[in-house]
Amino acid sequence: MNKDKNGIWITGASSGIGKAAAIEFASVGCNIFATARRVTELERLKEDIKEEQLHIFPCNVASRANVEQTFKKMIKEGNVNCLVNNAGVTSFKLAEENSIKEIDDVLHTNLMGAIYAIKSVLPYMIKNGGGTIINVLSVVTEKIFTSSSAYTASKMGLLGYAKVLREEVRKHNIRVINIIPGATETAIWTREMREKHGERMMNPESVARIMVSAFLQSDNLVTEEIVIRPIQGDL
Repeated sequence: MNKDKNGIWITGASSGIGKAAAIEFASVGCNIFATARRVTELERLKEDIKEEQLHIFPCNVASRANVEQTFKKMIKEGNVNCLVNNAGVTSFKLAEENSIKEIDDVLHTNLMGAIYAIKSVLPYMIKNGGGTIINVLSVVTEKIFTSSSAYTASKMGLLGYAKVLREEVRKHNIRVINIIPGATETAIWTREMREKHGERMMNPESVARIMVSAFLQSDNLVTEEIVIRPIQGDL
């Protein structure tokens, strides 16, 4: 692995937007540090990414210790100057029907998992004089969708955290970019929803291209928020 190349840590890289982002970043010459719980799925990235560009690490972002240990392993392999917080789960239930365990799982994965990853890379980026943190959020931060209270809480929490973080780390030349996509055809949706609305949904590859484009922008500017919706609007 060429340690002089941009190193991109992508959480939830085994499928959906995360997988598409890994392939797209690799296509512009970046080194990829791909993490997810499903190692077998991560291994399939080898079909699309050159071996010298790809490093795979099993990691459950809901575990702070696991995240911290994984990051220490990464930086032994090469530079990590971009974090893509993409790992996420949801629960399509009314608030009254959600169990506390389900809510806890969503918040710990989507919100605390992202914060654990940020806290791992932040001292490293500050020491190195810069970096980029990309958070994959959702249009639930902009519009109310029923049967998504826990998911909305996690994404709105991360949006607020990221906005404050951005102001605090400008002086360190660290960019914080929030990608806010609408319905995208990924495994986070039920099979029934994908069969019914798949043609209207965006594809992960399109979202990934926009993400990579924002990363590659000149260092003296930052695209802070990118809202992306299907051309026909929300579902």
